[in-house]
Amino acid sequence: MSTAFDFKPFYSSMIGVDRMVGLFETALRTEASGSFPPYDIERTDEAAYRISLAVAGFAPTDLEIVAEPNLLVIRGRKAAGEDAGARTFLHQGLAQRAFERRFELADYVVVKDAVHAHGVLSIDLVRELPDALKPKQIPIGLGASQQVLELRGPKAREAA
Repeated sequence: MSTAFDFKPFYSSMIGVDRMVGLFETALRTEASGSFPPYDIERTDEAAYRISLAVAGFAPTDLEIVAEPNLLVIRGRKAAGEDAGARTFLHQGLAQRAFERRFELADYVVVKDAVHAHGVLSIDLVRELPDALKPKQIPIGLGASQQVLELRGPKAREAA
């Protein structure tokens, strides 16, 4: 299923959407490029996520995880075994081919942990907003006339 999208109208009507359009184009190419290894993306909390990849047959030493700004790259490459030529398979269903899986990450999403267990590689991610972007409570001060009344005492407030 190949669908072509023309993003040129976005460029002519909106400023600064080039990164967003690039993400859409990357997502469309990624889906068309294959589905190995299969994976799940799960939301584990309001600002936490987990990517789980089925990597049966790959040891932790066969896998590489690289976190870059706004990009997570996972590579798998089977180490050449010394006994590879000595083994004779009648059927080989476990994929042994190398792979590279890329995930575009939103701003401020960082990798927290990676665990390989039971043929599944699980990568935990969390969105960490910088303090400057977090909502903050603004104290409400008294106006100048209210401050004068406060300094004169309760009788001045009653007269006002």
